[in-house]
Amino acid sequence: MDSINYNYAIIGAGCAGMHLALAMMEDSFFEQQQILVLEKDSKSINDRTWCFWEEGSGKWDGLIDHAWSKGKFYSSTADETLSLKGYRYKKLKSIDFYNYAKEKINAAPNFHWVKDDIQMVNSNGKTSILGQTQSYIVDHIFDSRIHPDFYQSKDKFTRILQHFKGWIIETETDFFDPEEFIIMDFRLKYKDSTSFSYVLPTSPRRALVEFTLFTKELIEDKDYDEVIKSYLSDILQLEKYKVVEIEKGVIPMSDFPFHARHEAHLTKIGTAGSWVRPSTGYSFKNSEKYSQRIIKNLKAGRKPSSGIARNRFRHYDKLLLKILKDRNELGEELFTSMFERNSTRQIFKFLDEDTNLLEDARIMSSFRAAPFLEALYKQVFT
Repeated sequence: MDSINYNYAIIGAGCAGMHLALAMMEDSFFEQQQILVLEKDSKSINDRTWCFWEEGSGKWDGLIDHAWSKGKFYSSTADETLSLKGYRYKKLKSIDFYNYAKEKINAAPNFHWVKDDIQMVNSNGKTSILGQTQSYIVDHIFDSRIHPDFYQSKDKFTRILQHFKGWIIETETDFFDPEEFIIMDFRLKYKDSTSFSYVLPTSPRRALVEFTLFTKELIEDKDYDEVIKSYLSDILQLEKYKVVEIEKGVIPMSDFPFHARHEAHLTKIGTAGSWVRPSTGYSFKNSEKYSQRIIKNLKAGRKPSSGIARNRFRHYDKLLLKILKDRNELGEELFTSMFERNSTRQIFKFLDEDTNLLEDARIMSSFRAAPFLEALYKQVFT
């Protein structure tokens, strides 16, 4: 096979890869660069839903499926109305983002979308990529594939899973308030676990109802269905509806140092580059933010990954993940404390890693100290 030469290659056209490609396209610095996007799938189906919050209007408002200005949080002890104060919670279907990005990429003369399944990457010396159909020579690779070391559990790092199943349902009569979403509802859980439902209505008769767990193990497909059915009937008091679409997914939540797997001519991106905050799984806005950081670093001659993995917030997440692994039943208590004792604005800032140390301390003071001290002890001495 003949090799083709490129300045940059992006392996994987998911959330991170698409964001990075668009960021490069929008900056004149890359106009003369040849940029390859390698993806094994056609990206032609709606395989996930991305949600994020931001103040006022935003870059993706033309693509979002819906946005909410009011929110609710429920647990067995709490019924909290979320005061968003300028923020809006936004929902974006992945297929709309994929279609937008693919159209832009295919129209750009210096971008090359290639459908190929990558077999091997060699980043020593002259960087090369071996695909199933072609080989490629590249100056620098941005790789969204998770490093194989992550799947080796014999180390000190915590690994749990955020896994979920959601139904998009339609009702016969008006039932939902399309201006109000439920961010977390712990009133119906799966056994002794950190598990909750959330509801995203897009019209009075249509909503995404999803059940999510933060646990070490997955559950059977029928178990998700049983909980969703019970949630609709017992909690929402809704009996007549039809399921028009289903989504499922699994997101790793771990303090594993993905970002330590960068190499001189290879930068990990997305989950594989520590772009997804371990404690939440939110990825869309992080991918936008970190893509812009990479652009700035490249233009300044710095390592592309410089300044992306912020240690302070990783330490907070490390303790929370340890609690969720060893005392999974405490999740409801922790999230209830956070939403009861802090403004929604401060919670969003904290989860966006935009708070200062004093603001961090206020958030942390919301929680009962004992579980965190126990987790800290285990981190240090075991």
